[in-house]
Amino acid sequence: MRRSGLILLYILLFVGASLPLHAQAPYRHSLGATLGTTQALSYKTFPTNHFALQIDLGSKYCYVYGNHLWSLELAPNLMYEGRLTGNLYGFVGGGISWGYALKRYTYYDAYGMQSSNINLKGGVNGFFGLEYKFNIPLTLQFDFRPGFRGAFNQYFGEFCFDWGLNFGVRYTF
Repeated sequence: MRRSGLILLYILLFVGASLPLHAQAPYRHSLGATLGTTQALSYKTFPTNHFALQIDLGSKYCYVYGNHLWSLELAPNLMYEGRLTGNLYGFVGGGISWGYALKRYTYYDAYGMQSSNINLKGGVNGFFGLEYKFNIPLTLQFDFRPGFRGAFNQYFGEFCFDWGLNFGVRYTF
């Protein structure tokens, strides 16, 4: 499962990187919200014409081997973005995420049953999708974020392949 997910990620990143992208950045900065498997405040800026930095701060849902996790996390992503046609732009990139996972686990030690919270959650992810810039200061974004996540506490760590579908609305300036 992990190997097939990684192969799919490489294929999608290769296809996205080979798209004929051209023209300048559609705006300089944007601020808004992301909804989907990630519910976050989102900020996006273009330091150069084609490279964008998007930072999401909010909560994320993750399923780690039979355990449902909600986490509060920060996710910076760097991406290459260019015009596909008209006001439609495509982007491909990747990033990291880290935060605090909200889940209580039960484990057994030499003294009996104990209970513990997972404190940290981190991961790496791919990032690609489409963005439409209206003629008013508004942009809509749809993205797919496959990634590899881990959740840790003082006793153990759990890892999984994770993905997310998100829709973003931002005010541009």
